[in-house]
Amino acid sequence: MALISEGKFIPDIWHHAAPEAAIADHTILPLERIAEATGAFGVLLPNDAEIAAIKPFLGTVSVIAINFPAFTDGRGFSLARLVRRAGFTGELRAFGNVLPDQYAAILACGFDTVEISPERAARQPEANWTAALGGRDHAYQRGYHTKVSILNRRRAAK
Repeated sequence: MALISEGKFIPDIWHHAAPEAAIADHTILPLERIAEATGAFGVLLPNDAEIAAIKPFLGTVSVIAINFPAFTDGRGFSLARLVRRAGFTGELRAFGNVLPDQYAAILACGFDTVEISPERAARQPEANWTAALGGRDHAYQRGYHTKVSILNRRRAAK
């Protein structure tokens, strides 16, 4: 898998657990196995998960990866906002089928990193993600990546 942070491909110390594998540090587990986890662990949330399912673990989980099964399915964006609003301060990762065109929105919703398959990384190289990072510096929403919105700027100019 390829991990993207700040528009660059970076090394990833985390790995996804096989369905029945023993849990080791730096493992991202399916939500169903979260109760088994100890140490440094992460969880993979389906994009239709309820925030109540993860809320009791927000203080102990290090990484939350939200699955994007299709780039046309935006439920992961909403879930990311809910996870951040619930108080999660660790690494929030978009996992799966996301595009560089979505990168500004991904960051605005509170994601820190993006994890994509090696095949997708070959089709969407680092240069695409870097260009997408600088593609938009203004947004109507107050996000986690940009604290000041277009509306805030308009109000301040009056």
